[in-house]
Amino acid sequence: MNVWNTACRVLVRHLGESARLDHALEDVPGQMSPADRRRCRHLVYGVVRHLGLLDACVQPHLVRPPRPVLRAALLTGAFEILENPPQAPAIIHHAVDRAREVASPAEARVVNAVLRKVVGTLAAATAVEPAPGDVAALARRHSHPRWLVERWLGALGEEATRQLLLWNQSPAPVHARVAAGDEVHAGQGEAPASFRSTRWPAYFLLDRPDWSEVERLLAAGRIYLQDPATSVAPDLLAVQPGEVVLDVCAAPGGKTLQLAEAAGPGGRVVAVDLPGLRLERLRENLRRYRAVRDRVKVVACDGRELSPAILAAEKQPRDYDAVLLDAPCSNTGVLRHRVDAKWRLGAADLVELPKLQLALLTRAATLVRPGGRLVYSTCSLEPEENTGVVDAFLASREGETFTLAQARASRPWADGCDGAGAFLLRRRTTS
Repeated sequence: MNVWNTACRVLVRHLGESARLDHALEDVPGQMSPADRRRCRHLVYGVVRHLGLLDACVQPHLVRPPRPVLRAALLTGAFEILENPPQAPAIIHHAVDRAREVASPAEARVVNAVLRKVVGTLAAATAVEPAPGDVAALARRHSHPRWLVERWLGALGEEATRQLLLWNQSPAPVHARVAAGDEVHAGQGEAPASFRSTRWPAYFLLDRPDWSEVERLLAAGRIYLQDPATSVAPDLLAVQPGEVVLDVCAAPGGKTLQLAEAAGPGGRVVAVDLPGLRLERLRENLRRYRAVRDRVKVVACDGRELSPAILAAEKQPRDYDAVLLDAPCSNTGVLRHRVDAKWRLGAADLVELPKLQLALLTRAATLVRPGGRLVYSTCSLEPEENTGVVDAFLASREGETFTLAQARASRPWADGCDGAGAFLLRRRTTS
């Protein structure tokens, strides 16, 4: 089963049929070896990450718009050239052979002719960094929508924006968080040789790991693959042993597991999310993490509709010591991982998303006990989704019993991990 051909098919579904990238990747055959699956994912992610630059270097050499499968073949070959220019002749030869299989002999000839020209076009496009103020060139060179680059230049400044763009365009390293109670977490055992310690407690950087060993540790519930920034919100909530905790928008469950670990054997976590594939992933993760799964109750519900009555019907508490709302957002802090999000995002989303986030926050606040805590968090860098939502909530009738106790932010170019915003709100004790 050819990896290159499979990557082209995934790209056809994503680019030609507008399927979300994670859904398109589900088409990768299950019988493909783990190493081949990683290579396929690398090719697909590389094309989508650099899509703006690759398209800009391919399109001028085409006489007419290509079929989706031809476009996928051209982009895959162009990405490999971008990644390894000295190997361009061998890459082109391989791409032509593969194009005969995924497309047609005539289109294979197009691949040959176009990629030979793309070598020089890519070299020229990447030779120097765009001049300050050249927004179009900066967006094209670093494959981001122009409106988003323009926005960041205004909000973050030239230097920080360039650092952020470079960060987003680098393949994301893999981090593993060791589960609480594991012998490595407790300092009583040694981590695998490929696990490099980091400045974040319980987090290891996987440096050329033995993936069969990683799969074994995952299946045993000893590690969870996640970026260190995912700990910002749970750490701010600071769940204490024995507390009853509500996790809204919980799937796929990385933060849920951290909350359950902190709550301890005497605590409880109610994890809420919309029914669907993400919620099933949460259930599957809980099945693996046997040490905490009995502390977590999963409830399928839209967070905007969650109420004491619905929770009571599920035989769960009506209010909580601590509530975490990790709200759906633009993902601008995690574009290194979610490489297609920048192409799906539009300026209008930064108007609509805060409305959803405020609705979720307003509903979550009704479930916090007097004296309790609520953390609102996103993986966005945009102020409209962070301080804008929190300020609007505190100014509302529903937020008048809450005060902002603390706020934390993670900036990728400064902190070396994904971007995140988290806000600790405390509910005043009523007399």
